[in-house]
Amino acid sequence: MPQSLQSRLSRRERQIMDFLFQHRSATAAEVMRGIPDPPSYSAVRALLRTLEAKGHARHREDGPRYVYEPTETRERARKTALHHLVRTFFDGSAAQAVSALLDSSDLKLDANDAERLARLIEQAKREGR
Repeated sequence: MPQSLQSRLSRRERQIMDFLFQHRSATAAEVMRGIPDPPSYSAVRALLRTLEAKGHARHREDGPRYVYEPTETRERARKTALHHLVRTFFDGSAAQAVSALLDSSDLKLDANDAERLARLIEQAKREGR
C-alpha cells in the first residue's frame, strides 16, 4: 500500500496527481494545460514517469499517446491523506480535526451535513470507534 501522497510527492507531483484524480485520466499535454504555471512538456512527461516509478500512476497507450491515470482510487487516496493529516497536525485526534473544521469561519455546515455528522458520530459510538 503506498504511503501518504502528501509525504512522498513533490509539489509538482501533487499538482499532477490532483489533476489526474479530478479528471480520472489525462495525457501529458492535458496535464500541462490543466496545472498552474506548468513546466515544459518534457518536464511534465518526466514527472509522469517519476509518478509511475513511485507507483502512483500508470499509463495505457491510446494510439501514439500515453494516457495516465492514478493507480489507487480517489477515495483511497483521500483516506490515506486524511489519516496523515490527522496524525501530523492533530496528534491523531479525530475530535481535534473535526473541531478545527467546525471552527473554521470560511467553511459552512448546512443542516443536512450537521445531521449526517450526528448520525456518523452515533454509529461510531455504537461500533466502539
